[in-house]
Amino acid sequence: MILHPDNKARCWWPGHDDFYIAYHDTEWGVPEFDDRALFEKLILDGFQAGLSWITILRKRENFRRAFAGFDPAVIARFDQAQVEALMLDPGIVRNRAKIEATIAGARAWLTIQERRGFSRYLWDFVDGRPVQNNLRSRADVRPETEVSRRISKALKAEGFNFVGPTIVYAFMQAVGMVNDHLTGCFRHAECAALAETR
Repeated sequence: MILHPDNKARCWWPGHDDFYIAYHDTEWGVPEFDDRALFEKLILDGFQAGLSWITILRKRENFRRAFAGFDPAVIARFDQAQVEALMLDPGIVRNRAKIEATIAGARAWLTIQERRGFSRYLWDFVDGRPVQNNLRSRADVRPETEVSRRISKALKAEGFNFVGPTIVYAFMQAVGMVNDHLTGCFRHAECAALAETR
């Protein structure tokens, strides 16, 4: 826990970076049910593999521009010329495997969306409600869980890549499928209250 100058105690990970703190305070752990927004966050977590989240977060607007606002219907039609153009884009992470995984993921998203809706597909793994973990310290945070392993396996079967159990768990934390704000963090209770509105 870190006590900040505004007298609010926060999780340790945003440190004293104002940009990161804003993300922690307004977005991380807030239950997200929008199909497209969930796709965006899953893809960005995949791009994070091997990098820090703050690196991806600082490039998010560039990613949105490069990937057509994360519209799966548009991304699914990207061809090799667009892949090559993305490989030349300094505003994003230029990793061919991750770029190609984004296109494959968009196609998989379209299939799931047609079948049952992407949000419902994901949230059904936690019975439609955020899991409240009540973690007291950094040592209590796990890198993956049994549920993240099941989601990872299911997403891979659908055609997604860069969705290993650890990436999926980071995604679950970010989109509020689990409330992993430490109990001493002021956002823990706020995110728990958001879950009660469902």
